[in-house]
Parts: sequence; C-alpha cells; structure tokens
Amino acid sequence: MKLFSGFPSGKVQVTPLPNLFFSELLPAIDDLAELKVTLHIFWLLANRKASAPPYVTVSELRADRTLIQSLTASGAEPDEALTRVLTAACTRGTLLAKRRAIEGDGLYFLNNDAGRRAFEKSERAEESSPRGAARESPLGTALVDRPNIFVLYEQNIGLLTPIISEELKEAEKEYPADWISDAFKIAVKQNKRSWAYIGGILKRMKTEGRGDRKGKTWYGDEHSKFIKR
Repeated sequence: MKLFSGFPSGKVQVTPLPNLFFSELLPAIDDLAELKVTLHIFWLLANRKASAPPYVTVSELRADRTLIQSLTASGAEPDEALTRVLTAACTRGTLLAKRRAIEGDGLYFLNNDAGRRAFEKSERAEESSPRGAARESPLGTALVDRPNIFVLYEQNIGLLTPIISEELKEAEKEYPADWISDAFKIAVKQNKRSWAYIGGILKRMKTEGRGDRKGKTWYGDEHSKFIKR
C-alpha cells in the first residue's frame, strides 16, 4: 500500500460537497466503486471552467486515467464497474442521465439545482431540434450523428485503456473527424482492428492525401488501393 504523505501546508484547492451527501447519500452507498465514481464526478464538475458543459460523458470517464486506476485498485473491472455504478447512481437519484445523439455515449448531470436546470434545458433543445439533423445543444456541445473517436474505438476495436485514450485524444486534435471515421471503416473492412493500423492510415492520409485528380479516395491499405466515393 502506497502511503499518503499528507495534505500540504498553505492554500490548497478544495472540492465542495453538500452536507446532504454525508447525512443521506453516503450512508446509502454500499458499493466502493459507486462511491469512487460519484466523488470523482463531483470533483470533475467542480474543477471545470465556467464555460464548460455541466455534465460528464461515459467516454470522458472511460478515458480518465485517475478514475480508471482508482477502479482497478478496488479490484473491479473498470468498464463493467463504470456501467454498473452509473446505472446505480441514476437509480439512486444522484445523477440524471440522457442518451446522446452520438450512439453509445451518454450525458450525466448531478442531481442538484444547476444540474437539473441544465438537464431540462438540454431536453427542451433536443425536442425542438429536427430529428436526425446535426444540432447544437444549449450547453455549447455539438451533438451530431457521427460517433466520436472514443465510441468508434469501443464499437470497432474494444475496451479503452488509459494509454490508448491519450493517443485517441491527440489524434482527435490532429485529424478531421471525417478522416478518423474513414480510417476506422477502412480498418474494419480490411479486418485489421487495431489502433496502430488506424493510426498508420491517418498518417498516410496526412502525407499522401485522401484523393487523386479523378475524384477517387485513397483506400488506405498496404497496397495503396483506391475506391470510388
């Protein structure tokens, strides 16, 4: 067991918790993983910029190195534990959940005044948006029908690890979303379901381009084939 050296002297950052957390919620939670995830979400939301959306996503939690290490230390399988405890926290009333337009992801709001207002605002905006159209949520996050890079990875390759999550974040910054989507499609079609292969496709797209003068699109396999759009 790694010993904790204690809190440093001087000014330190703090994460506020309502008194009801200790008097009502804490005595009711009998799952260590649920407690860890609940506290982690309080911490994440309390330390965000004022302009950041007031919710967390499943993809964000799965990519959070600190949280995954915490769940692993508890002896739990992180992905299964996360799914279980998010459901439990919503059933308990700690969190409010809504499905996202991105398939396989979800938004989780704290069930406090700010969280409820943001949740209701998001619900109203979605009801007024055309079905199937790209739309902007009132929270400032674009909700589109194209999966993000984390969901693409989970759907086509497998469970995210902290190291892969960091690489995916960097790739999402470096490459356009349609490049990433195409690279995953190419890898699946070639039955080469690995991030190394997909990363190689993206690098070649960047250096060699995605199309030729005849309007064809680079296929991305090792033979540099082309296919029609």
